[in-house]
Amino acid sequence: MLVSDFILSRMAEWGIERLFGYPGDGINGILGAMNRQDRIRFIQARHEESAAFMACAHAKFTGRTGVCLATSGPGAIHLLNGLYDARMDHQPVVAVVGQQRRMSLGSNYQQEVDLVSLFKDVAHEYVQMVTVPSQTRQVIDRAFRIASEKRTVTVVIVPLDVQEEKMEQTPKRTHGNVVTGVGHSFAKTIPTYEELKNAAAILNQSERVAILVGAGAFGAEEEVSQIAELLGAGVAKALLGKMVLPDDLPYVTGSIGMLGTKPSWELMEGCDTLLMIGSSFPYAEYLPEPGKARGIQIDSDAQRLSIRYPMEVNLLGDSKATLQRLIPLLQYKSDRSWRKEVEKQVAKWKEVVESRAMQPADPINPQRVVMELSQRLPDKCIVSADSGTCAFWYARNLTCRRGMKGSLSGNLASMGPAVPYAIAAKFAYPDRIPIALVGDGAMQMICMNELITIAKYWKEWENPGLLVVVFNNCDLNMVTWEQRILSGEAKYEASQDIPDVPYAEFAKLLGLAGMRVEEEDEIGPALDSLLDAGRPAVLDVVTDPNVPIVPSHISMENLSNYFKALMKGDAEQFPMIRQTIRELMQGGIA
Repeated sequence: MLVSDFILSRMAEWGIERLFGYPGDGINGILGAMNRQDRIRFIQARHEESAAFMACAHAKFTGRTGVCLATSGPGAIHLLNGLYDARMDHQPVVAVVGQQRRMSLGSNYQQEVDLVSLFKDVAHEYVQMVTVPSQTRQVIDRAFRIASEKRTVTVVIVPLDVQEEKMEQTPKRTHGNVVTGVGHSFAKTIPTYEELKNAAAILNQSERVAILVGAGAFGAEEEVSQIAELLGAGVAKALLGKMVLPDDLPYVTGSIGMLGTKPSWELMEGCDTLLMIGSSFPYAEYLPEPGKARGIQIDSDAQRLSIRYPMEVNLLGDSKATLQRLIPLLQYKSDRSWRKEVEKQVAKWKEVVESRAMQPADPINPQRVVMELSQRLPDKCIVSADSGTCAFWYARNLTCRRGMKGSLSGNLASMGPAVPYAIAAKFAYPDRIPIALVGDGAMQMICMNELITIAKYWKEWENPGLLVVVFNNCDLNMVTWEQRILSGEAKYEASQDIPDVPYAEFAKLLGLAGMRVEEEDEIGPALDSLLDAGRPAVLDVVTDPNVPIVPSHISMENLSNYFKALMKGDAEQFPMIRQTIRELMQGGIA
């Protein structure tokens, strides 16, 4: 057995079934070992960045560690963006990276990069280079154990000559040798009874409770619903927590923040107590004003407690286990006036969202696309969204149901992960239908190439359904609106305009299904056709870039910047004004 064989067999013992990567001579030893075993499958991405996104998505959708593989030098460097996506969204990912032969290191050799230094930030919990075969066991074991325990990124660097050396079958019991084992026990931290009593006392005294859930609340869905019913509370969702509770519950106010809803804004403005569960939502301006509401936070990481809002009680613990012990201490609130007000606002907001989606645009309102899609979402589908205005419509307009999954690049907010996420979802759940919402900027940046990956593998999938919806407006639209609203600058066409690309025709060239839609009445029939196409499909929708991303709350500064941009002669000022007026006439702005 060579070191490379051992690495793969050890990964299999850690439960790894597939790894995502791209070949290169710096990992020839590992690729050779892949060819000598059948326990782990290699999934070939078009780019190492996509491979890292896929590993992150695998972790997000399955709860298990994702693995990506890249060669030395440029291959390793390409991993970084996807690895930062995993680290910043607290996902367990192990990257295995090649390196030049040991005798070449320090000679300014071709593709020689100081990989330990390169990965030191993204994998600050554990990055290690294997320098002798006897070190391999403990480095692999520690990388997987730390990634799993800390929910973070770890990196293992293996020089090519080490990959090709023989591995001792049985570790020697000698001084200095570290002999490790496989396996990790997941302990659930639980706050003390006194801490739970203090939290319950505050919640029992409160009259208007607002709950904010994030990705850390996954697995505690029933408990969150139960506590919301007991307290008569409304529940807002951070972007990564969008799928924690379905949107058809009358007390779920939807997303929070700039991409959020008016009911979520009003929930935070009107509450007297904030209960934050498994979230590190960063934007303080969308939380209650400090001092106007009491605060309780539940999180499994002490570093994330009380860093977004001055919490009165900080409960360090697993969300599900903590809520299970908190619930018996809570009193049912017979006064449901706060709940009734929340539900009234939610119902009103849904009418606003629908009426906005039905407003005419030139040629298609992107909100209409997501509304039509929401009505047709397959059961247990897995939705991924890219960064940009499509994330805005995902957050605000997509109606999720129980059993669905969904995610996007949350804290990094990187362009490019939507299609890699969908691919990873498909390999993890071959019977489900992934749906990727992608802006044309992200499509051109990296996602078009990953259609080739889909074309490579789709015929083996149990259910070949997979849909990519491209919001084609020939504009890097989110930044365009940020220039206007945040900076008071007119659209800079040289940086913002991008080419019109026939995405559906490209999909057809690859043997996939594809349709281009330029009329609103064509959206529904096109979705019906592509969701039933019997193969992966691309819907290329020509959307209006001047439909504004209206925040749930417009500050005077944002409004002032908007008018400054108009006064500076924005090239799209007249259609922009028209669409903004249409949006504002529908109400829903705080």
